[in-house]
Amino acid sequence: MNEVHFHLAVTHLPIIFTIVGIIVLVTGLISKSEAVKRTAYLIFSIGALTSIAAMTSGEGSEDIVENIDGINESFIETHEEAAELFSILTYILGGLSLIGLWVSFKQITFLKTISIITLLFAFVALFFGIQTGTTGGEIRHTEIRSDPNNATLNNNYREENEND
Repeated sequence: MNEVHFHLAVTHLPIIFTIVGIIVLVTGLISKSEAVKRTAYLIFSIGALTSIAAMTSGEGSEDIVENIDGINESFIETHEEAAELFSILTYILGGLSLIGLWVSFKQITFLKTISIITLLFAFVALFFGIQTGTTGGEIRHTEIRSDPNNATLNNNYREENEND
């Protein structure tokens, strides 16, 4: 397994953990179960750790992928910038979750407030996680790019047909 393969394997985890954490936290808020909310906080914390793995494998992956024919460096840079922001947001979400765990165990009065703040922040992080995933996919998947004129495959196809 090279760095690109490892990056592709772990890069989806922060997004998945954020989605699952949101579902579990909403369930905990509806059921008013501290145990379920604590589970969500742990899920968000694990998601922050997986973000570290995705970020550290990204540089090595970039070194390999940028040498592949047809790869546009601007797509890599866009993805890298999105990933940096998303990682910071997942680290903050993990920190909020640790505070939420502490508040939950200590039964401090702003227990529900920290849950709501964490949930809202998780939605913000998820939004940027989706952006990061999309920009990463656009590096190799020309069919999902918003501008079909930047799609290497479409350009190659057009050039081939113009020569006929």
